[in-house]
Amino acid sequence: MARLVIVSNRVPDASEATGPRAGGLAVGLADALTPGTLWFGWSGRRGRQTTTEPAYAEFRRLTYATIDLGEADYRAFYLGFSNGTLWPLFHMMPNLTSFDRAEYAVYREVNHIFATALLPLLRPDDLIWIHDYQLLGVAAALRALGVHNRIGFFLHIPFPAPAIYEVLPPARELLSGMLANDVIGFHTERDRWHFLNTVNVILGIDATADNVITHAGHSTQVIVTPIGIDVDGFTAQAVRAARRVATKRMVESLSGRTLMIGIDRLDYTKGLPARFDAYQRFLANYPEHRHHISFLQIAAPSREEVDRYRALRKDLDNKTGAINGAYSDFDWVPLRYMTRTVSRSLIAGFYRTARIGLVTPLRDGMNLVAKEYVAAQNPADPGVLVLSRFTGAAAGMAEALQVNPLDIDAVAEAIGAALAMPLEERQMRHAALLERLRHESAKAYCDAFTASLRGANH
Repeated sequence: MARLVIVSNRVPDASEATGPRAGGLAVGLADALTPGTLWFGWSGRRGRQTTTEPAYAEFRRLTYATIDLGEADYRAFYLGFSNGTLWPLFHMMPNLTSFDRAEYAVYREVNHIFATALLPLLRPDDLIWIHDYQLLGVAAALRALGVHNRIGFFLHIPFPAPAIYEVLPPARELLSGMLANDVIGFHTERDRWHFLNTVNVILGIDATADNVITHAGHSTQVIVTPIGIDVDGFTAQAVRAARRVATKRMVESLSGRTLMIGIDRLDYTKGLPARFDAYQRFLANYPEHRHHISFLQIAAPSREEVDRYRALRKDLDNKTGAINGAYSDFDWVPLRYMTRTVSRSLIAGFYRTARIGLVTPLRDGMNLVAKEYVAAQNPADPGVLVLSRFTGAAAGMAEALQVNPLDIDAVAEAIGAALAMPLEERQMRHAALLERLRHESAKAYCDAFTASLRGANH
């Protein structure tokens, strides 16, 4: 069988990629990491210059090949064009989008360096699977280097509507470069529809009938393969974690109060200021629940070098102080706000304890927190998921209480409804969600994408 070569901006540490500390992309790709798989990308290290000779690590019959980024390339490629231009634009926030032609030139160059460094590692029958917005140009760079392997690309963040995407100055060039892939995958039908219509608007190609785009003599299949989790594995992890000393300490600190939990990266797309405002509105409008609920928000730091992220952290610090100053008592703090990383295994135990999972991003490609929260619940007495309808996860989670995260009254009402929901209804909603999560599992995601890639023609 052909070897799978995974290409991503960031490669996890080899010793953690398949272990209990694994998170993010490693969780979704766990079932694709069969013996012999090669995972290539950035090591996470920064130096004086970007390296082109990969370093290797072997772990559990997997090979990890990494390059380091030079500090200047990191700032222009990663902080600049990737996260200052593509990230906000693809999350449909053009007002937060900046563009610098020099940063885009570095983005193109780093994509070319990825392709050049990967080239000597490839075998003629390898299947190449590229991931996410930082590497939109790698497939085209590989083709220019003479690579004829089958190449697939999966976008983990949303794809914007055509009217927003075309704001991007190199919109046509990036779109054409993406079509060097044989397969392009998205989480939702909405994202595929946006992409196909963008191709129509910018390149004049109508592919909405068969989801196949023919451009410059090359055919690209556009598919929907929502990423998932290992449901039974995460449930077992949550059961174990609930018995840990740290989880028991957290439960004891509640003093019998109901726990509501939010887990996010500290990012403006996650809608945290609006979430805090909604909780404050809930406390104001539902005084009977004061002293009986505790909201734990964990927001792991992200891109702290960027002014916008530092400003977000300051804003949330201020809102936390305002909420706790207005509503706390000598024996009750309504909002516990943590800005440090907590292990996924420990969070699993917190999920299982929480009566409400509050997942309200302004826009999200998928959001595995929503899925993990459901998987962690005790089916005999499950909690309730309050979910932004602007997440990819919402497409397959109709039984969650879906909200517009900007409507803080609606979010406050959903919290109230979750607290008042009878056991029978909670069990019914949870059972339906769990069944769908098992159908759209991490394994199903990996199997569906790689099956399409093996069958693709170019």
